[in-house]
Amino acid sequence: MEIACLDLEGVLVPEIWIEFANKTGIEELKATTRDIPDYDVLMKQRLGLLKQHGLKIQDIQAVIATLSPLEGAAEFVDWLRERFQVIILSDTFYEFSQPLMRQLGFPTLFCHRLITDAVGNVVDYKLRQADPKRQSIRALQTIYYRTIAAGDSYNDTTMLAEADAGILFHAPQNVIDEFPQFPAVHTFEELKKEFIKASNRELSL
Repeated sequence: MEIACLDLEGVLVPEIWIEFANKTGIEELKATTRDIPDYDVLMKQRLGLLKQHGLKIQDIQAVIATLSPLEGAAEFVDWLRERFQVIILSDTFYEFSQPLMRQLGFPTLFCHRLITDAVGNVVDYKLRQADPKRQSIRALQTIYYRTIAAGDSYNDTTMLAEADAGILFHAPQNVIDEFPQFPAVHTFEELKKEFIKASNRELSL
């Protein structure tokens, strides 16, 4: 059996922190793993900005409630689930994900948790584990699943390298240039074709 492993933000849904930055006008919150590869550095910057501006988890959740998946994403997930088992491997947080995952039909999601205080200040975050996307791929392989992975950022590249096949999707040019070993596509139709090409089964569109 083959499992499709997908990143979430930038692949299926908008980048949540960028959308929140647009809403609040805080330019520094637009930084993502496309810009800062070290996730711990990135998250400490984000938490510091939330504290500095007095923003709480409820403020972020209110913006997320207005978002929709990227155009064609829900249909792509449906297409994929007919042909593969599907797991979303994301560096988002369960406290963010519910409204968007509902619109995607609640595929399985492995991600992290935020730690908040009694009034909603985001005081810390808890990773599921170190290098979680790569470790998830490794774990699936130990139970003899074949894995095909797609992502868009630096923090996806260890997952793509560990998988039996890795695909860059919606990736910025700097990531494409640094990781030429992965095919890079930009539309869901192209992504379908890459999954079919990577599969060891006879599949069709």
